[in-house]
Amino acid sequence: MDLYTPVLVLAALAAIFAIGSIATSAFVIGPRRYNRAKLDSYECGIEPTPQPVGGGRFPVKYYIIAMLFIVFDIEIIFLYPWAVNFDAMAVFGLVEMVLFVATVFVAYAYVWRRGGLDWD
Repeated sequence: MDLYTPVLVLAALAAIFAIGSIATSAFVIGPRRYNRAKLDSYECGIEPTPQPVGGGRFPVKYYIIAMLFIVFDIEIIFLYPWAVNFDAMAVFGLVEMVLFVATVFVAYAYVWRRGGLDWD
């Protein structure tokens, strides 16, 4: 049980902080002057336009760019352990990482050449 005591203390502190923050904002700090503008959804100062049932359609390009962002973001995650253990892996680690980065760069060049990164 001694091993779990710090975890339980941390969980209790997190719960107290979460409940305390919500209670403080609701009863002490939060203003109570509601009007139509505050209850409306935020649209960067533009009047909200009615949306069709189902929320409307997004262009496919939006999803492709999101997936590309995830792919290149995951590349950085794979680079981090290599950077931490660079000395331990020596030349083998360097060669493997050069091959990995070259493969990702070829994919990046392909996407760029095909116009996958254009926002138009």
